[in-house]
Amino acid sequence: MTEGRWLPVGAEVVSDGVEFRVWAPNARTVEVVSELQGKSGSMELRPEAGGYFRGTRRGTAAGDRYRYRLDGGEPLPDPASRFQPVGPHGPSEVVDPSRFRWTDGEWMGRSLAGQVIYELHVGAFTAEGTWAAAARELPELADLGVTVVEVMPVADFPGKFGWGYDGVNLFAPSRLYGTPDDFRAFVDEAHRLGLAVILDVVYNHLGADGNHLPLFGPYLSGRHHTDWGAGLNFDGPDNGPVREYLAANAAYWVREFHLDGLRVDASQSIADDSPRHILADLAAAVREAAGGRATILVNENEPQDAKLVRPAAEGGYGLDGLWNEDFHHTAMVALTGRNEAYYSDHEGGPQEWVSAAKYGFLFQGQRYSWQEHRRGTPAFDLPPWAFVNYAQNHDQVANSGKGLRCHQQTSPGRFKAATACLLLFPGTPMLFMGQEFAASTPFFYFADANPELAPKIADGRVEFMSQFRTMDRPDLAAWLPDPCVASTFERCRLDFAERAKNAHLYRLHKDLLRLRRDDPAFGPREARWVDGAVLGPRAFVLRYFVDRAGTADRLLLVNFGGDLYLDQAPEPLLAPPAGRGWGLLWSSEDRAYGGNGTPPPEARDGWRIMGEAAVVMAPEKLPPHHPAETRKAAEARAKDRRRRERARLME
Repeated sequence: MTEGRWLPVGAEVVSDGVEFRVWAPNARTVEVVSELQGKSGSMELRPEAGGYFRGTRRGTAAGDRYRYRLDGGEPLPDPASRFQPVGPHGPSEVVDPSRFRWTDGEWMGRSLAGQVIYELHVGAFTAEGTWAAAARELPELADLGVTVVEVMPVADFPGKFGWGYDGVNLFAPSRLYGTPDDFRAFVDEAHRLGLAVILDVVYNHLGADGNHLPLFGPYLSGRHHTDWGAGLNFDGPDNGPVREYLAANAAYWVREFHLDGLRVDASQSIADDSPRHILADLAAAVREAAGGRATILVNENEPQDAKLVRPAAEGGYGLDGLWNEDFHHTAMVALTGRNEAYYSDHEGGPQEWVSAAKYGFLFQGQRYSWQEHRRGTPAFDLPPWAFVNYAQNHDQVANSGKGLRCHQQTSPGRFKAATACLLLFPGTPMLFMGQEFAASTPFFYFADANPELAPKIADGRVEFMSQFRTMDRPDLAAWLPDPCVASTFERCRLDFAERAKNAHLYRLHKDLLRLRRDDPAFGPREARWVDGAVLGPRAFVLRYFVDRAGTADRLLLVNFGGDLYLDQAPEPLLAPPAGRGWGLLWSSEDRAYGGNGTPPPEARDGWRIMGEAAVVMAPEKLPPHHPAETRKAAEARAKDRRRRERARLME
């Protein structure tokens, strides 16, 4: 980065005007063209070493608009534009980030351990679809128990609506949601409420419409291609400025918007054969930009490569967490009974749940039949909170075809039991917007594309969804919502009136998050402290070990099947601490959650584990003469049981 600048490239306000700097090795001459009335005209920038051009235009100020002209051609937006007020094809706007008055001077950030993440799309989160409207909902999220808000990508993209994964102006927050200062105000308000904010960023490709970077220089790779087009040039000729550009972008969000970290999209598609991977540069840039504040770096990585979250000293990239698709796939198979397409290697059975609680990823190098090769790497050494668990996210809800959320694909009992697993398991839980009150609004894939791209997007969606047997139908193209029409997007906006309508489920989420926060058994720890066992075809138990005496231990009993009766329970994890029994602490079938109440799971004649339910049990002191039955009565009961068993065998 050049001395005195916030960014190595872009337009920056200085004492006598605005300084412009751009990397354009493809050009012989570069002019900056002003586009406001009274300030029109152009100025040629002077060339610098390495393909850069630089110059200061006096009389220009924040709010002025400009473009670059390469070798006398058509004016182009700035590759490092801080704002595109009319979209990716229009002029860039000069922004002075120092004008915003922050009030979060005491905020010290958050690290990943102990957090609860909430993923949202700014445009669909509220009826207005703006930063200001989203900020009004932040107090409710804080009261719910959320601690980190994860915002889907906002780098500017074409059209009036979209998911944001086709961004082309990496430094310009989308004009669709407000101004850059509106984004800053959202973050400032979040910090006031104790909420961290992380941003989903896309560094594996750029969108197909509005990407002008190749006209400036070799930003894209000639060696690596992704499912969405060419990757960025991190290891080819002239890769240095591209690496600097991306690292500066990661730091930019933390420095200029006070963000608390990033979520990196599809990191398996960020191809880099350099000795030091670009993700390691990204992590270092974010930590440095934070200036001592704690930060969070999570990433989506389909192969689930543990190297990404190991420290640099151990050969890792220094990120903090990985999305755990295994948890999601197991949850959805358990809830729906369907294991087609990429769910096909999961059974949703109790052993998968136990393993997910103990080890995070289920695939750590075993063969994955869906892809016909090994998947994952050993992750036994990672701390439990490094695994970000979820039962819903933007991709998976949309991949139901009709945008169905998981509560719409299962029974109320199984949904509540799975929610208990999500929010009480050792991993870091993540909710998708509206999940906390069982929103009825769908979440589809939507993208406002130009007439040339729209048919390709629709065809691509049909091709992807056809992997599911349940969607093997000749009218699939007509059955799926058209991603490129405005009504598809509008249907995805949340209706917060449903918080009251589904108050029982909202309370369930809130109570579970309070239990996670306040009960030491469910708090974050570096070492694994949970063990588990299968109790039945669809039932399991987890035991959370807290102290040596076991008096603060907890049991989580989960049953996705029918009622289960265990008149003999040799499983040692069910044994209470010495001199104590197990008492009911929480139940998904509490009447407050719309349930029918919960009889004591442990009775004198064994265990009664309710079907489609989850309960938490805690040690409690026994009454002085417990158990009430005498040894003689117990022996008589055992004799009667043996008699009934002999009679059954003789039938």
